[in-house]
Amino acid sequence: MKRRVTVVVPTYRRPELLGRCLAALAAQDLAAADYEVMVADDAASEATRQQVEAFAGQAWPHFYYVPFTGRHGPAAARNAGARLARGAILAFTDDDCVPERNWLSAGLGAFEENPQAVAATGRVIVPLPETPTDYERDAAGLERAEFVTANCFCRRDVFEAVGGFDERFSAAWREDSDLHFALLKFGGEVVRAAKAVVVHPVRPAPWGVSLRQQRKSLFDALLYKKHPALYRQRIRPGPPCDYYAIVGALGIASGAALAGRPVWALAAAGAWALLTARFCARRLRGTSWAPRHLAEMVVTSGLIPPLSVFWRLYAAVKFRVLFF
Repeated sequence: MKRRVTVVVPTYRRPELLGRCLAALAAQDLAAADYEVMVADDAASEATRQQVEAFAGQAWPHFYYVPFTGRHGPAAARNAGARLARGAILAFTDDDCVPERNWLSAGLGAFEENPQAVAATGRVIVPLPETPTDYERDAAGLERAEFVTANCFCRRDVFEAVGGFDERFSAAWREDSDLHFALLKFGGEVVRAAKAVVVHPVRPAPWGVSLRQQRKSLFDALLYKKHPALYRQRIRPGPPCDYYAIVGALGIASGAALAGRPVWALAAAGAWALLTARFCARRLRGTSWAPRHLAEMVVTSGLIPPLSVFWRLYAAVKFRVLFF
């Protein structure tokens, strides 16, 4: 049976979050016959199968479980769900999101208002506490993003024509920008569906999570290799010069110390300390000053620049692209 829209939700061992998302999808104001939901399980978990089938067995026969055991990552999982879609429009959201009741109807309305549209992106709301942490504020950047898989729609025929998601983006980073850029190159319009709203609560994160996130630079390099002009126009106009300055000062200080040049070593160490303090202050501006968070900012501000530079250079070699 054909549907107007197919919702694809990738998931990986997050039953409570998935249940909240599926409940919101079940409550959409769109007629049940007009949409279906494909839950693409990147863990192929029996518990997740039972959870999805429980929804399908109650009052919503348009919920389907898609086990995925091949190449892992949200991009690959979304492709697996999209391959089984029967809707003319694909709608994407994530298992930690809560679509508002009119999400689907508003998203479909964007295509009716703009017949030339090949895709649409809705509005993401990230609720934050009055004084967020650096991690929480960073997550709220989703509200300003041009095109995110937490809330986007695409014509299925166009999605298939551009090859879907590039499965080399094996983590949740830049795979949405890659699809966005592919759609822009394809032609047609990528429009805003401002009334299609998804709430994206910030998940708890472990101490020092920003260090782990530096590995995402791998996918910045891949995106740059595929779309260099669009990357510079829409993501980052140039390299992170502050990181390279901090790493350069640290390298000079270390080299001078080993060479027996204490004056040079002291001067370079002072420059490193000043640049690192400025970086830490920038991260702390407008965020929580709780002792635990302060300690995290001090420690991670010293480690992020060298980690980021390492991953950027590693990515340049891995993907054979001049990326700094």
